[in-house]
Amino acid sequence: MKSSFHPEAKRELLEAIDYYNDAEQGLGLQFFSEIQSAIELVEAFPDLWMEVESGIRRCLVRRFPYAILYSREGDEIFIYAIMHTRRHPDYWKGRISRE
Repeated sequence: MKSSFHPEAKRELLEAIDYYNDAEQGLGLQFFSEIQSAIELVEAFPDLWMEVESGIRRCLVRRFPYAILYSREGDEIFIYAIMHTRRHPDYWKGRISRE
């Protein structure tokens, strides 16, 4: 299974990497590694995590206060958000319509 990102999710990922790199040298790379590991788990077991909306699931990331919000669309995982779990939990809902 492969993954693709909503453009805003990709931006969130890059901004979070920059934030952690600014906080401590190498921490951005550690964050990215945890995101990659979580995405690999989602690709291997897409139906494992809890649905937070119809068809949208949330996978929590280890070591960092982030979650991956995604849906399974055929043989693809579509990532709607790389969401900080302590900020505005519903901001990403406007991204659900993929037209």
